[in-house]
Amino acid sequence: MKFRSIAIIHIVLFLLSVLFHAGPWYFLLLTAAQLVYVPLVLQLVMKKGDWFYKLYPYVSIPGYASVFILQITGENSLDVFFAGVYLFFTIIAAVYGCSRFLSRGFIHFEEFSVDMGLFSLMVGGAWFFAHTADIETGFSPIIRWLTGIHFHYSSFLLPIFAGFLGRISKPPFYRLSTSILIVSPIIVALGITFSVWLELLSVLFYIVGIYGLIYLSFNVPLHQAKWLIRLSFSSLGITILFSLAYALGNVWGDFTVTITFMLTFHGILNCGLFALLGVIGWSIFTPSAPDAAPFPISKVRGKKVIGEKILDKIADKNSAEYDGLVDNMGIYEPHISLKTLSKDIISFYENTNQYRLLAEVKWHNWFKPFAILYRLFSRQVKQINLPVSSKQAEMTGNIYPVKKEHDERESARAWVRKVNGETAFVALYSYHRTNEITYMNIALPLPGSAMIGILELKQNGQNLQLSSKREKPDSDAGVYLAYKQYLFKLPIEEVFQVLEAPRGGLTAKHKMWIFSIPFLTIHYSIVKRYPPPLMEHDR
Repeated sequence: MKFRSIAIIHIVLFLLSVLFHAGPWYFLLLTAAQLVYVPLVLQLVMKKGDWFYKLYPYVSIPGYASVFILQITGENSLDVFFAGVYLFFTIIAAVYGCSRFLSRGFIHFEEFSVDMGLFSLMVGGAWFFAHTADIETGFSPIIRWLTGIHFHYSSFLLPIFAGFLGRISKPPFYRLSTSILIVSPIIVALGITFSVWLELLSVLFYIVGIYGLIYLSFNVPLHQAKWLIRLSFSSLGITILFSLAYALGNVWGDFTVTITFMLTFHGILNCGLFALLGVIGWSIFTPSAPDAAPFPISKVRGKKVIGEKILDKIADKNSAEYDGLVDNMGIYEPHISLKTLSKDIISFYENTNQYRLLAEVKWHNWFKPFAILYRLFSRQVKQINLPVSSKQAEMTGNIYPVKKEHDERESARAWVRKVNGETAFVALYSYHRTNEITYMNIALPLPGSAMIGILELKQNGQNLQLSSKREKPDSDAGVYLAYKQYLFKLPIEEVFQVLEAPRGGLTAKHKMWIFSIPFLTIHYSIVKRYPPPLMEHDR
């Protein structure tokens, strides 16, 4: 069914609710969201062919019908049942949001904002159910209802509109503004429960996030319906100031702005300007969601045990072994300069097998208990299998070509490293180019999946940095988990610093963070072998 036909059906349903409405007028503010804005925005978010799209008619029609029945009938014994049907529908929408996130992770923050909007709809449905069922929550009935409407507008519509805006442009402050809008509803709830000062703080956060989006809406290349979208966001810039006045009244005990005023002015403006203009504007111009995997991904997946065993399947034994991780560091120009970069660093990457690696593994103290438990697993799997001891040990190994049928990436090769005879890493090295930037593309096979490291190269004087940290919003850099057709960005970051050693040779520092907290540092001493080892094709 086309969007216009769906819109007409839901508008008629809402108008009938207005005509036969049996409760206070302000209940219709929530009804408008439930019967018009929610279904229309879901039409803009859903992708044809996915499971939610197929299931949608079977869960949404009973949900919308239940809301309609609740609005045109007086209180009766079936109210709780109908509210429960709507709650069930919002739970399915939240599951859809979770499935979207699990299929992609944090690769595109704007899509995470959409996911959070879908998840928050369930919270709004829960408060609507609590209000209808008169569940004791510690709050008055009007506060329960206001919380329900808050999660339908501020926590469902606003993050999704912000996500649509981010699909067009993501300047550095976009992530900050959108993060504030995602987190603020939680702070609002805590403030209402525990502290008026915390409630005031949440409103101040909202102001920063909302005005950031207003500024962005006037500075991105919106094409059609740009003024509808800009007015939608701008209306929030007005209504949030009255929220600030209300929060200040709670702090000072001077209730100049009352709940009645907020319902009449704040509620109607949010419903009639922010939501209405936003839905119309984004339905005219809905930016497409970006692809989940914008770069080549290794198809190699491991079984229960990785180690050298995986080479029996993927190694191309008919081809000559590679000498280094890269055939020619020139592929990374102009990000690096072969004229000024250390010749030893260039030699290491192009002739890796000619070097010895002495490693000191240092788990950070807070992570050591997890490292010990993880070691029990990694020794069996023989992948990312690092010692718990910080004692210096040599990493030995070799580099092997990978069959094209298993890994279609450019010049893929497997670097196997061992510590004390145990396999520590099996890493598949390649590279790719996106928007004139060449990245090092590394895959570590895991049971049924693979960890993907996309590193951006940067030269610092004669030294080299390889980093998964994104310096630009559209960068591919990051650490990901690949599972089947899904690619999930992990909250892990890593940085390699490769430096010339004062007394000859090289040193390297590999540092890793999880949720921005450092948990692992590996120090390498890299020295050249004399004479170079014989390769298989030289014997």
